[in-house]
Amino acid sequence: MDQEKINLLFTKFKEYNPYPKIELRYTNDFTLLVAIVLSARTTDVSVNKITNKLFEIADSPGKMLNLGEKGLKSYINTIGLYNSKSRNIIALSEIIINQYNSNVPLDFDTLIALPGVGRKSANVFLNTWLNLPTVAVDTHVFRVSNRMGLVKEDSVLKTESALLSIIPKKWLLYAHHWLVLHGRYICKSRKPLCSQCIVQDLCEYKNKSL
Repeated sequence: MDQEKINLLFTKFKEYNPYPKIELRYTNDFTLLVAIVLSARTTDVSVNKITNKLFEIADSPGKMLNLGEKGLKSYINTIGLYNSKSRNIIALSEIIINQYNSNVPLDFDTLIALPGVGRKSANVFLNTWLNLPTVAVDTHVFRVSNRMGLVKEDSVLKTESALLSIIPKKWLLYAHHWLVLHGRYICKSRKPLCSQCIVQDLCEYKNKSL
């Protein structure tokens, strides 16, 4: 996709939804990080259902550590991978307390060193909390950007690198959110709703269902 079409694509996204936001609920930087870790292979809707109660009693590393792994499991056992997520959240809480004076680290390399925090999670956190122009590539962003022809890559890392190189800086702050929401509600995996797509005229997908 050339630069003219890319600019038109994001112009349409902006006109439809000028200031998209993450759909996970959070109250501070720590609860944002925890919500992101919980959202791995889990819908934001499912995460929000459990964090409403969880964050009332554990909204800081200290409170989460006091809750403990067993206590945390009792709140999150309705979502996938809750055993490993509980273990990682308690471990990262302890690290944040002991190594960072209970303050969530705010740089990429330190974040990805925390248990349960990968590239995507760190990029989502930095984009949401610090308004940094990062592009977090999850399953939606990978599918949508390659299906529409924004990029043509075969891996998440290559897709992230390609998107950062071709998306003009003025769109980067919200690019991740626009692509995620488009993939979640319109450009779905099995049956994309092409007839409802606001960028169908720019999309290079050959098998549109109009």
